[in-house]
Amino acid sequence: MHYTNHLKHETSPYLLQHAANPVDWYPWNQDALDRARSENKPVLLSIGYSACHWCHVMAHESFEDPATAAVMNELFVNIKVDREERPDLDKIYQTAHQLLTQRSGGWPLTMFLTADKQIPFFGGTYFPNQSRHGLPAFSELCRRVAAFYHDKQHEIERQNQSLVDFMSSMDAVEPNQDTLLTAAPLDAARQQLEQQFDSQHGGFGKAPKFPHPTSLERLLRHWSASRTDCQEDTRALHMALFTLERMALGGMYDQIGGGFCRYSVDEQWMIPHFEKMLYDNGPLLSLYAEACAITGRKLFQRIVEETAAWAEREMQSPQGAFYSSLDADSEGVEGRFYAWEREQIQSILSDDEYTVAAKRFGFERSANFEGKWHPHVFHSIDEIATAPGLDTDQVEQLLSDARQKLFTAREQRIHPHRDDKILVSWNALMIKGLAQASRHLSQPTYAQLAESALDYIHQQMWKNGRLLATSKDGRSHLNAYLDDYVFLIDAILELLQVRWRSADLDFAIQLIEVVLDHFADNRGGFYFTADDHEKLIQRPRPLSDDALPAGNAIAAKVLGRLGHLLGETRYLDAAEQSLKAAFQTIQQAPYAHTGLLLALEEQLNPVQIIVIRGSVREAGAWLQLAGRSYTPQRLCFLIPDSVRNLAGLLAEHRPENGVIAYICEGTRCLPPVTSFDNFRQQLS
Repeated sequence: MHYTNHLKHETSPYLLQHAANPVDWYPWNQDALDRARSENKPVLLSIGYSACHWCHVMAHESFEDPATAAVMNELFVNIKVDREERPDLDKIYQTAHQLLTQRSGGWPLTMFLTADKQIPFFGGTYFPNQSRHGLPAFSELCRRVAAFYHDKQHEIERQNQSLVDFMSSMDAVEPNQDTLLTAAPLDAARQQLEQQFDSQHGGFGKAPKFPHPTSLERLLRHWSASRTDCQEDTRALHMALFTLERMALGGMYDQIGGGFCRYSVDEQWMIPHFEKMLYDNGPLLSLYAEACAITGRKLFQRIVEETAAWAEREMQSPQGAFYSSLDADSEGVEGRFYAWEREQIQSILSDDEYTVAAKRFGFERSANFEGKWHPHVFHSIDEIATAPGLDTDQVEQLLSDARQKLFTAREQRIHPHRDDKILVSWNALMIKGLAQASRHLSQPTYAQLAESALDYIHQQMWKNGRLLATSKDGRSHLNAYLDDYVFLIDAILELLQVRWRSADLDFAIQLIEVVLDHFADNRGGFYFTADDHEKLIQRPRPLSDDALPAGNAIAAKVLGRLGHLLGETRYLDAAEQSLKAAFQTIQQAPYAHTGLLLALEEQLNPVQIIVIRGSVREAGAWLQLAGRSYTPQRLCFLIPDSVRNLAGLLAEHRPENGVIAYICEGTRCLPPVTSFDNFRQQLS
């Protein structure tokens, strides 16, 4: 039987996957909420995303089952939410889940809400269709929850009031103009990260192991600052680079096709959860480009090149923007696309290729993934080259040929589902990663890919002076969030360092003005949603990093950078107030706020801004000298001498005959430099 429900006109691939369920799903909208009130039915809220394995399992077991659907339809108003399109709802109800259950949440998130105010009174994550693993059958749970809702109204009301009061107080700040910002949390975070560091396999903590890009960036920044103080912290550098190396050689990285999976289920980075998310690969692309700039290692350069190639090949739309994710499953089985039978490999490769690849990737060992093999690097090139008749060049060539053959064969398989919606914030992370890769590897094609994505957002998702969060098949909608605005400004500032377009700077200024007008908390910092956003049970002010850096962290950072670039004191004041409002929270758990620590570092030691004026042909060598190395405290822009009508302080950086460089640190500027040798001396 073919069913359709209220999801059939949505743009989210995740919601469309459920449009034919027998469950009478609604998207989160006024119609659904009004129906819940009028019928006094609690809301069953299910939040997930299209690349989520356990979301698929619960959908197959329960939401596709007519008997379970009948129970859900009788007892609840059922609402499906794509957490990627509505991170506001996801943040709120994940927090509520943690408070109600005293356990961390995840996806699928299953919450039961009151009919009148959408306050959660019970919740969980995945529930099976039959009682097992200490969990009740989902249909039976639904009956018990509905009965509790109607029989225990007074208890629910008391619990709801406590929950709402606590959630309202969670992000409260006590503004104190006398707060003194210090570097103490920077040093504390450095020590806390070392305590969590896995010295054997890299990364932090135990399995499951996540990449934590903001923590790795913090370590690289700490090392860079220590060199300036002539007390080089080589241990901080080692922790970051060793982690990047182990991830690059592990199975969390797709050794055949490039790109990173979400996380590793083990400590060795060997077997991943196989979904590939744009929001992981953008920041990791940035980190590997920086690692390449620091070390010059071929491994890091290869990871940058392969990850960028994966993004272009599998994630970029014909219009230039990037899609969201690739599913963990194909043909209904997690990891099937990526795993190999040994006989398959042997039939594809020559004997010499197989000998080398088997040693490299463990094909001669016991199967490492459900009776099959998932490539993970076990031996270095040098170790393999000790075999008679082999040198490192031969090993590298045989491995390259083997990987290409395996990739070609794998392309014939049924691919994982791709979530082809376009999200501003996630695109911004990839734009930034490509811009940094372009700068550090001197590869202009990466900047062109980034520019295409930025142009799509500007043309299709910027309407009436505001951003829209999501786009698919030419339809852009949903009010954008703090992350969308500030991540995009951060990306624009990186791309402007590769090539100048005044329109991009103008766009960044328009974006930051919207942030100040519609997202600011008058006590300091920023809300996740705008002041004209739908009113929900909480208006979060995200300070700590999760899979993404906190929106407040990037807001404070870009306000500081734009403030110094343009000489705009309003931006500088807002950055300082944000950090003062968050400083007490930062001090309580520095390692959980590494994004804010980056902004704090730049508040205490403002970035160096270099503006080079001249022709691109003559001044290109100046830009490359200033921008290719790893200097995170420096922003360098080459503005062609033909450009006029620049904003703010930039208007004072006028072109002269030949090339001229203006160098400023915070509010202190050096005399302009017109000699390349003098410029080199100033940088050193």
